[in-house]
Amino acid sequence: MDRTRSVKVGLGVWALIVALVALVVLTFLPTPYVIQRPGPVYNTLGTAADEDGTQVPLIKVDGAETYPTDGALDLTTVQVVGNRERTPSWFELALAWMDRSRAVVPLESVFPEGVTTEQRDERNATLMVDSQHEATAAALNELGYDTGAQVVVQDTVDDLPADGVLEADDVITAIDGSPVTSAKQLKSAIQEAEGATVRLTVRRAGAEQTVELTPQEHTEDGTTTWLIGVTLRTDYDFPIDVTIQLDNVGGPSAGMMFALGIIDTLTPGELNGGEEVAGTGTIEADGTVGPIGGIRQKLYGARDAGADYFLAPQSNCDEVVGHVPDGLTVISTETLEDSLDALKVIADGGDVAALPTCEAAATP
Repeated sequence: MDRTRSVKVGLGVWALIVALVALVVLTFLPTPYVIQRPGPVYNTLGTAADEDGTQVPLIKVDGAETYPTDGALDLTTVQVVGNRERTPSWFELALAWMDRSRAVVPLESVFPEGVTTEQRDERNATLMVDSQHEATAAALNELGYDTGAQVVVQDTVDDLPADGVLEADDVITAIDGSPVTSAKQLKSAIQEAEGATVRLTVRRAGAEQTVELTPQEHTEDGTTTWLIGVTLRTDYDFPIDVTIQLDNVGGPSAGMMFALGIIDTLTPGELNGGEEVAGTGTIEADGTVGPIGGIRQKLYGARDAGADYFLAPQSNCDEVVGHVPDGLTVISTETLEDSLDALKVIADGGDVAALPTCEAAATP
C-alpha cells in the first residue's frame, strides 16, 4: 500500500513539474498572433491633451459662430497588444480567447511582413490626418459651405497611360467637359468610360490644358477595372479654420464622429439631445460612411465609457451581430445624413427601435 501511494505521489510530482514547465514554455514561446482590445474613448465635444499635456478642445473652430454642446459624441479606438518584436504569449492568448471584448488575430493582418512598427505608425498617422480633412469637408459640405475641393495628381505609375502625360501637382478640373470635384467622382467616370479615351482638363502651374488618355484594362479576381495610372489627393480651401487635437491615435476610423462633432459645434442646440452617443466609421467628403476594423472592441469600449447608443457602419454589420454588449443600442449607418437622422430621433426622444440596426444575414 505504501509503495502504491509512493508511486502515485511520484507521478503527481512529475505531472506538476511537467505542467509548470509547459506553463513556462507557453509564457515565453513566440506566437503568430496579436490581441485587439478596447482602447481609449474620446468625446469629440470635449477636450484632449495637447503635446504639452494641457487640456484643449478636441475640436476648435475659428472664423464662424460656435454653439454650446452637451452629452457626448464619442469616437472609439482599438489597442493592439503585441507586435513583431514581441508577440503575446500563449497564456495571454488563452485569456483573450475567453474575453468577449478581445479578439485574437493573425500577426500578419496587423503587422504585414516587411513593414516595421514605425512605418505602420507613420501610415496610421497619415490616415488620421486625411480623415480629419475629409471629416471637415463632409461637415462643411453638409452645412452648405464651399470647401474649394481640388483633385490633385500625387504621382503617376510607370508604363500606364498617365506616365509622361500628367505630372505631380497637376489639378484635374474636368473629365470630358464635366467638372471634377472629388477623386471618387473622377475614378467613377473613368470606369463608366469602359476603356474609351477620356479627355482631362488639367491646370498646371496656373495654365489650363487638355490631355487625352486611353485607360488600360486590369482584371483581378474576375473583376475588371480601367486604369490611367495616377495616385490622387483632394486638396481643400476651407472657408473656416477647424483644428482637431488628438495625439497618439491613428487610422481613419474616427472620421464620421469628427464630422458629427464639427456639425454640432457649428449649429444651435445639441445634435444628440445631451445623450451619450458613440460611434465609428470612415468618412468621405460626400458623406459616405465606410467600414473599419476592430468594431467588436469598439462596442465594448463605448459601453464601458457610458454610451447608450452606438452608430456603426452598415458595412460592418456582419461583425456586429452577436457581439453587442448589454445596455448598448446599435444603429447602422451608411451616410453622414443617416447618422444625423438617427441623432435627431435620439434627441427628440423618438422611436429609436424603428431606426435601422444590424441584423443577421439571411440564410440562402
